[in-house]
Amino acid sequence: MNEVIFTFDFWGNPVFLTPWKLVGYLGVLMFGSRWIFQLISTSKEGKPTFPLLFWILSLAGSFMTLGYFIFGKNDSVGILANLFPACVACYNLILELRWRKKEMGN
Repeated sequence: MNEVIFTFDFWGNPVFLTPWKLVGYLGVLMFGSRWIFQLISTSKEGKPTFPLLFWILSLAGSFMTLGYFIFGKNDSVGILANLFPACVACYNLILELRWRKKEMGN
């Protein structure tokens, strides 16, 4: 997955696109887009909220960027930078799902 599939110039610098970079870019896009959904949810509720989709995008984006840093780049800084948010997102997603299950039972 490290073979170059596409090359282009970005302000005079060559950029080499590999399948792992696509995974990394998609992970960053997912992780960053969660704030758009949080903003929409907060606007609708009229108070700060974190919708279920926020935690799903956090976890999916973290896992994708972790995959890139572990298998595509072998970068310990990137691994550590994404491991903690993945753990927090996982924990919050579990809490959210437990709360929803409890609310459905009442």
